[in-house]
Amino acid sequence: MARSSDPGTQRQMSLDHLPSALLATVMTKLDIGSIRSLACTCKAFHSCASHMLRFIPSFHLLDIAPSAELLRPLLPPNPYLHSLKVDCTRLDDSSLDYLLQPTLQELCLHKCAHFSGRLLSQVGQHCKDLRFLYLSSLAEKRGRSIDVSDLEVLFGGCTQLETLILMFDVSMFLRHNFARVWAIAPATLLSLEVGYISSVMVTELLSPPVVPYQSIEHIRPSILPGIQKLCLSVDYITDTMVSTITTNLNCLTHLDLRDSPIMEPRLAFDLTNAGIQQINLHGRLKHLSLVRSQEIFPAYFKRVNDLGILLMADRCSDMESIYLGGFCQVTDTGFRTILHSCAKIYKLRIYHGPHLTDLVFHDIAATSLTLTHVSLRWCNLLTNHGVARLVSNENLSVLDLRDCRNIGDEALRTISNLSKLKALLIDGSDISDSGLSHLSKGAMSSLVSLSVRGCKRLTDNCITFLFDESSNCELRELDLSNIPNLSDAGVLLLAKRRIPLFELRMRQCPLISDTSIMVLASMKVDEEGWYGSSLLLLDLYNCGGITQLSFQWLKKPYFPRLRWLGVSSYVSRDVLDALSRNRPFLHVAFHGEELGTTDQWDNSDNLYMHDYDEVDELEQWLDGENEGDDEDIQEAENIA
Repeated sequence: MARSSDPGTQRQMSLDHLPSALLATVMTKLDIGSIRSLACTCKAFHSCASHMLRFIPSFHLLDIAPSAELLRPLLPPNPYLHSLKVDCTRLDDSSLDYLLQPTLQELCLHKCAHFSGRLLSQVGQHCKDLRFLYLSSLAEKRGRSIDVSDLEVLFGGCTQLETLILMFDVSMFLRHNFARVWAIAPATLLSLEVGYISSVMVTELLSPPVVPYQSIEHIRPSILPGIQKLCLSVDYITDTMVSTITTNLNCLTHLDLRDSPIMEPRLAFDLTNAGIQQINLHGRLKHLSLVRSQEIFPAYFKRVNDLGILLMADRCSDMESIYLGGFCQVTDTGFRTILHSCAKIYKLRIYHGPHLTDLVFHDIAATSLTLTHVSLRWCNLLTNHGVARLVSNENLSVLDLRDCRNIGDEALRTISNLSKLKALLIDGSDISDSGLSHLSKGAMSSLVSLSVRGCKRLTDNCITFLFDESSNCELRELDLSNIPNLSDAGVLLLAKRRIPLFELRMRQCPLISDTSIMVLASMKVDEEGWYGSSLLLLDLYNCGGITQLSFQWLKKPYFPRLRWLGVSSYVSRDVLDALSRNRPFLHVAFHGEELGTTDQWDNSDNLYMHDYDEVDELEQWLDGENEGDDEDIQEAENIA
């Protein structure tokens, strides 16, 4: 505040008069989300933000999918840029010239379906200092294989690469040259994750080349000698592949293998007791995940039983995290062995354990375990009694009991005593409205994410029981999907509680109608907040009463922060196109796909570390004063 010559008058100094160096110093402490919000507040901040784009160290833009025209001016040449994370849904090879800057050490490009394999070689040519590389969905829309020479250029250029994450089908590479290229992978590589690769390719990749008449003195070192973390999704988890991995990767501390067979595996293409006891030959493994998914075919690890688990547990005394999925022949004996042999374990996940009962946790209090993450999904023999024993581990922060049909209100009463609980998933359980009242008296004060999807006994009253007006609620993510008796009245009760939810899922609820959207659009989370300002994700797929009328409430200025929307496919395409023009950065899903993060367990470590802006003004910054044609949706509805 500056004083004029008249001591009785005061005038407020304009921000334009502040030194630009001062503004820049303050803004360098912020992330891109905060900088973009400041840019909308005044001309001084806008000018400073535009200048800062030339020297900020990190540029992370994953909440929207910008077009090339919008992104190019935001990424000028920047000699200080070390980390870049972008949603590339609307980008292609023409964007490489400004995306790939030579100073980058971390590069995360999500949804690269419109790029070609040339992206790999360009990264190798332009980002010599790269340490971390993440690419997903590469060339999925191209319809052709990726030349393995592009991967060769990547390895030849990025000689300091430590983490490589290829979340796409690498079988698009030509197989006969694929293994050879990995022989020149950087020796610095510590972590490798692949979206899909066949078990045969894995075996070929990791097997040292055999040269005729090779002397002992000239034996070539193994491929990827420094790898500590290996995460693969394959067609079949086999004894041969597991043996090759554990024999040749001497430094492995983290092994994550997942398969999804299309038919019942034959003996030669399956995991057996002989294979599973090869796990952790070198004794360094800390994290193990072996999962057989039933997404395509109901296949299980039928050739592994308690004996195999007992033999494996002998080598796993230092294990900290274990995830076993689809082991249908393992009983309480095998699972108890893990708990009693692995004293350091803090994450336990059992998926499709049909023989797991309460006896596994009968004497868990006698162990020295300090469990923080537990998932027992599709373990239908588990009851309230077993849960009561389990929650004697009072440090639990994530508890996943989805599809455990015999879990009821008594389990919630014991769970409510967990003062550190952040995420609770009890989909498909036998809980009632009154049972949720136990949570409001205890765990609700710490709970951030709650899922009660498919709990058929719940009604609108569950909102009243769950959100006690006297409780301090931290909930930000709520899933009320597939609850037949949830209606607009329940949503009205939710709005009256003014809970600042970021994610709300109500898919497959037949009684939810346009009224619910109107209520949520009009909701204020505080006296000064914008209408519907808190929601980032809203899933209303296949809700019985949703019509085209509600789309008037989904356009600006309502739901100003909404990034994900799920609706039914029967909505007029003209209406959806009009909504896309009105809100170009809104992801609209209408085929029933899950929105946002689909696997909450795998992301549980950073599930509660979201950087949510108070008011998201990115669209204003990118679009300027153009708010779009708000009449498009009305016109499209009339046409429909």
